Amino acid sequence: MRLAATALLALAACSVPGGASAGPASALPAAAPDDAVNGPLREAVAAELASLVELYQWFHRNVELSNKEEKTAARFASEVRAAGWTVTEKIGGHGVVGVLRNGEGPLVLARIDMDGLPVTEETGLPYASATPGVMHACGHDSHLAMGVGLARALVRLKDHWKGTVALVGQPAEELGLGAKQMLEDPKFHAALPGKPVACLSVHDLTEPAGTVGICPGYASANVDSIDITVHGKGGHGAWPHKTVDPIVIGAEIVLALQTIVSRKLPPGTRAVVTVGAFQSGTKHNIIPPEAKLQLTVRSYEDEVRSKLLSEIRRIAAKVSEAHGAPKAATVEERDIYTPAVYHDPALSARVRAVCERLLGKDKVLEVQPVMGGEDVGRFFTHFKIPGLQIRVGGARAGHDPAISLHSPFWSVDPEPTLRAGTLAFARAVIDLLPAR
Repeated sequence: MRLAATALLALAACSVPGGASAGPASALPAAAPDDAVNGPLREAVAAELASLVELYQWFHRNVELSNKEEKTAARFASEVRAAGWTVTEKIGGHGVVGVLRNGEGPLVLARIDMDGLPVTEETGLPYASATPGVMHACGHDSHLAMGVGLARALVRLKDHWKGTVALVGQPAEELGLGAKQMLEDPKFHAALPGKPVACLSVHDLTEPAGTVGICPGYASANVDSIDITVHGKGGHGAWPHKTVDPIVIGAEIVLALQTIVSRKLPPGTRAVVTVGAFQSGTKHNIIPPEAKLQLTVRSYEDEVRSKLLSEIRRIAAKVSEAHGAPKAATVEERDIYTPAVYHDPALSARVRAVCERLLGKDKVLEVQPVMGGEDVGRFFTHFKIPGLQIRVGGARAGHDPAISLHSPFWSVDPEPTLRAGTLAFARAVIDLLPAR
């Protein structure tokens, strides 16, 4: 059953996890019906698909790292401008905002990301990365192409909707900083013609190409990066009784940290504490004066996050004390916190229904939340609006399930991925806008 456009009132009035309230939104007039939009949209995407595949391959080959997306952003901005949008560049670094006005109506925000990863590509593709040690291992190349596809499709279908769409090309998602950088730049707010009523995004996943996935509720995690420095007393490895060994203290801290989720949180709570680096010492027979640990900490709810961080501090301090360390271990929260992403359930249901009617029910999956991080949620909470990131299947036939995002072997199957992703992205945006 199709959700009425006024359902956006209810979903916008709900609370948004993370301490922000979505607040009321104006009722939206009915969107254009499926029989008026779906056929022309399929034709528009089919007409652009070959060009979008070529564009995807260009982005894949010419990948750039976070906050270095100069050529990527310039090409994206050029393509969106050529489609007929008003474009502002160099926002919060290399961020891009394109605006398409089409009469009176609400503003919908559509966001894609642009940066690559420090990974050496091993796909063997003819359009593999030309930048040594850098590749699009997380699908941002496909997101860029879908963003351009959205820009072109909305122009082709201007007779079917009215209002305004702002298309955001965000840098530095892989650092968890890009959304924050853009939101803190006055140029971003100057480029937006008002407050958006909702925010939509896309992200690839390792489901079959040609499918899309919807994950209502929490979809990706809070991400905290923690540095622990263990202070000891160095000396000769042959006389450990004259030292305070920080490696032993650090090793005990690592093991104790693993009890936080299993013993300090209710069973079934979704949380992760991982020690990704343990660095200490210079030589076989020297006990060093300190050891350094680097942690990634994942959670969804704010209260769970607070519990994890407080337990990490307590364990580091008490284990150090138990071993007679000269001072308590130092625990520092790095300034790269990424908040959890929460998909409004009503918006999720609405977009799922739209995609099922467009692509077929068998092509629309309900996917599970992940412990990976994504900073698109900053746009949701900043504007206190409902948001949703549509997951887009990208796996080729015969895909090895061991190959995931951030793998040197990952890349999407371009044609079915871009077709489904662009269709779903554009149709979801149009569904949140009134019909002409």
